[in-house]
Amino acid sequence: MTVMSILSCKVLEDEILWILENDPSIDEVIVVENGNSEGILEKMENYGFSHKVLSPDEVSELPQNDGNESENYTVLVCLLELGLHARPENLKNKAYETIEKFAPCSSGILLFYGLCGNVLGNVEEDFASRLPACPVRILRDNAGRVVDDCIGATLGGTEQYLKVLKSVSDVGTYLFTPMFSAAWKELFSIDKLHKDPEKALNLMKMTHEMTGYGRVAKLNTGLSYTENFDARIRDFADIFSFEVVELELKGNQKIFDKCYRELKAELPN
Repeated sequence: MTVMSILSCKVLEDEILWILENDPSIDEVIVVENGNSEGILEKMENYGFSHKVLSPDEVSELPQNDGNESENYTVLVCLLELGLHARPENLKNKAYETIEKFAPCSSGILLFYGLCGNVLGNVEEDFASRLPACPVRILRDNAGRVVDDCIGATLGGTEQYLKVLKSVSDVGTYLFTPMFSAAWKELFSIDKLHKDPEKALNLMKMTHEMTGYGRVAKLNTGLSYTENFDARIRDFADIFSFEVVELELKGNQKIFDKCYRELKAELPN
């Protein structure tokens, strides 16, 4: 069995669904149930994606990768918690630990991550000799540069990302994709790390005032798996009294598609 494992930030679960929907050669999809998959599993049910759910221990019991060709092609999806971004070193440790855990049953591993605090930029080199039978790849733009983060990947790479940041540089601006609008409280650990979420929000408001943040920009990815984008982004803006703007430059799936197909071409088939 040929298995591509996709290790991803939850913010990019819609982009994973787009990949799955647009590759008819996939025979089986496995989602790892590790406490972070509720959203993507709900969307799979809503949109009729055929899939199997396994625990991390059950994944470890899958047949070992022997490097041989196989008629069956499986995509294994594992999402990591958003709170890891609060401490980039924790994100690196968890990503590396998960790669080690899933490598024995994987033909290749693709990280739906970017530099993310500058801790994942060497992941390919770090595993090149340790996992010679399981290539590890990360999101790169057309120039071969590791993308900065999920927003940079959505915008098409570093050049476009810098262009957008420059266009909104007059006021501190959040760039929200549909999943960002749905997951921002988790991303900022509002409910998990604080006994008093209201107090945490007030602290965020104070931080925004000190750092000059006053705007949220809507980034249309062209994907509709996450519902109520407009309402969610308006709720965020209302909480912090932010202006809402919509970027003319739309996001796309080019980098995700490119990196997925490049790794797939490396796998036995």
